[in-house]
Amino acid sequence: MDVLSQISAPLLRWYDRAARVLPWREHPTAYRVWISEIMLQQTRVEAVKPYFERFLAALPDVHALAEVPEPQLLKLWEGLGYYNRARNLQKAARILISEYGGELPASYEALLSLPGIGPYTAGAIASIAYHIPVPAVDGNVLRVTARLLGSAEDIADPKVKARRERELTAVLPERAGDFNQALMELGATVCLPNGAPRCGDCPLAALCTAHREGRTAELPVKSRAKRRREEEHTVFLLTCGGRLALRKRPPKGLLAGLWELPSVPERLSVEGARDVLFDWGIPTGPLVPLPDSKHVFTHLVWRMCAFAAEAESPSPRFCWVTPREFQVSYALPHAFQAYFSEIRARLGL
Repeated sequence: MDVLSQISAPLLRWYDRAARVLPWREHPTAYRVWISEIMLQQTRVEAVKPYFERFLAALPDVHALAEVPEPQLLKLWEGLGYYNRARNLQKAARILISEYGGELPASYEALLSLPGIGPYTAGAIASIAYHIPVPAVDGNVLRVTARLLGSAEDIADPKVKARRERELTAVLPERAGDFNQALMELGATVCLPNGAPRCGDCPLAALCTAHREGRTAELPVKSRAKRRREEEHTVFLLTCGGRLALRKRPPKGLLAGLWELPSVPERLSVEGARDVLFDWGIPTGPLVPLPDSKHVFTHLVWRMCAFAAEAESPSPRFCWVTPREFQVSYALPHAFQAYFSEIRARLGL
């Protein structure tokens, strides 16, 4: 008998007993599942929890999401990164208002047509909120199933993922949403990606080919991503009379349209930093070096040094925001998180 056809009963018994208590699981409406799944992309569960609660308190439904001003939306998202996720949420919400009566459609295909929703997210919403028997295959599920099947196929290959989706579709039980969540939960808490999996706690150990053959360390197989390009940047934390200097990034490209601390794409000494400020027409007091930081994007790494200084006058080159404006209306990308505490200190927050 095929391994996958045998996993449903023990997996669901384990999930009923061991599932983590997560806020989006308490009332799994389509809207709550949607928001949580988008937030969880590229982000740890523990980091998402407070964002989810705050986001739902401010924007409890599709109508609120569709109507919120973008600066407020991005401020609610500040720190999660990948801001296009938030923008796509709002684009999708406006389509839901105009075409679906303000509700997420109970259709896998219709969900898949919305901005920011791919096969995994559509499967999660459809199965969890609407009990539609479709799979939701993410990295956790690919890892678990590769070990169960003893498969050495490259899980980064889209063809492998598509085949796994077909195989799981054939064995989905009536509780499809719980089954999908259980597989994801197993991968997140037991069949771990880094270090040894906790096979002694796994409800599927007796069925697992990799466990039986002692191959859990070598599976799954995943091709290496290309080496990330690295860039040096010098960041300026400039204040003037209790206001912070920000500038807006170009409308296209990396961090498109977001606010940022002024910077230049090279590593500067104190003297070099002063020369840049002189070119910008911004006389300042002493330059205070701040700790170096690093931010990793999908295909790029920023290595940053930084200087803080008090400007003698607010140059029109930048937008100078008050502490209140910074708290409410101006979202800084996660790339600058290392400097948030210094910003708050200098703004008296």
